Amino acid sequence: MGVAVAAVVALAMCGLLSALETAAASTAPPANEQGSLTFKPGQNGAYVFDTGVLRGTLRQGGKSLGLLPVAHVPSATRLDRSVGILSFYRVFTTNRRHWTAGWDWPSTAALLPDGAVRITWPALKDRPFELSGVYRWHDAQTLDVTTTVKAVQELDHFEVFLASYFQESFSSPYVYVQANPQAGGKPGFMLARKSYGDWQMFPRDDAAVALVRDGRWTKEPHPVNWAVMPRLAAPVCVRRGGNSDLTMILMAPPDDCFAIATPYEGEGHYSLYLSLFGRDIQAGETAVAHTRLVVATGSSDAQVLARYERYVGELESSQP
Repeated sequence: MGVAVAAVVALAMCGLLSALETAAASTAPPANEQGSLTFKPGQNGAYVFDTGVLRGTLRQGGKSLGLLPVAHVPSATRLDRSVGILSFYRVFTTNRRHWTAGWDWPSTAALLPDGAVRITWPALKDRPFELSGVYRWHDAQTLDVTTTVKAVQELDHFEVFLASYFQESFSSPYVYVQANPQAGGKPGFMLARKSYGDWQMFPRDDAAVALVRDGRWTKEPHPVNWAVMPRLAAPVCVRRGGNSDLTMILMAPPDDCFAIATPYEGEGHYSLYLSLFGRDIQAGETAVAHTRLVVATGSSDAQVLARYERYVGELESSQP
């Protein structure tokens, strides 16, 4: 957790840490008696949800999709577009792309006893791993996704590229970097401006840059020539909109996410991507990565970081 610790130290040096914790506590959602923190079976293999804050569908039409559609109930705001939020997209090993996209793969799904949903893509002859994602509500505005891969054979520098597509009102993407040129080189949320490139990748470290450039992103369809951006301070990013009080927040533990990607502000995909794993997984090994989505109202940068630190702390305390 070295990157996360470094981020906390930077904040503490600025005298912000206690303020962040207070801010996060003050913005916790109220208990919701009408909503339910569970998924329920829908039509044609889908699952529906209504937490009282967020309402929508997971795995629409039985396809391997994330949240599509999903709306913020208090403001009657549609949040998603295209193929939804928290959808499994590209899967790579070194210089290799496994099929086109996870949302095109046949999958099975099961409702778990606690109301979470597990989606599973089985191993195949030309796809030597089983992949699964468990979608579980943490609270009325927060969804956790646990991604698990079981390797049938060795997977060299394995990557899951988790994709989220938002409504065009959330036009401004920010990524939390160690040295933000827009803030005098201090840690902060960097706006992805068009002048930096059409498609921007924010890596964790030099090893992450090597993965981005190992040939995997040259594979059709839709190869991408990434502009490599400043290093992450921690894997947390947001999308904001000038006409909305809502903030879309995505985060992951430092060891689970090696890069965050986004197009420039206003580009028509309105997306954010998390690159998960980024390491070798041995035959017979099971590896796990965690991701969290928060749909927050009136959330400042300080409050976003407070949420992130609490998230990392929750995961650390849950480890045996």
